[in-house]
Amino acid sequence: MNNLIVVEQPLGPPLQGVGTWGNKSPEGSSSLFESILSNIIGVLTIIAIIWFVFVLITGAIGWISAGGDKQALENSRKKIVNGLIGLIIVIASVFLISLIGSLIGIPDILKISNFINNLAIK
Repeated sequence: MNNLIVVEQPLGPPLQGVGTWGNKSPEGSSSLFESILSNIIGVLTIIAIIWFVFVLITGAIGWISAGGDKQALENSRKKIVNGLIGLIIVIASVFLISLIGSLIGIPDILKISNFINNLAIK
């Protein structure tokens, strides 16, 4: 009878960034590419959330003011559903970007808190 012993061994060092794009500076702070990418993603995410709130409010106002008009009610419902689908796509994209960032060696690609802190007047 053959007994197999399985030994857990690491596959290698953790993934590093490609070239200078994913390298950290000696102080441990983010590279320029990482901070620019994080800021762009942060701004687009905030814009998408604000747009969803706007679409939700206008759809709700349309729903309330529809009265007995079935076409206006249907248009308002479609507007709210489309806004929700858009928000789900944005959230799924953020998770996908986070996964891709981890795979290419930029684990802090979605540090939106750094973006918000940089907006503060110092």
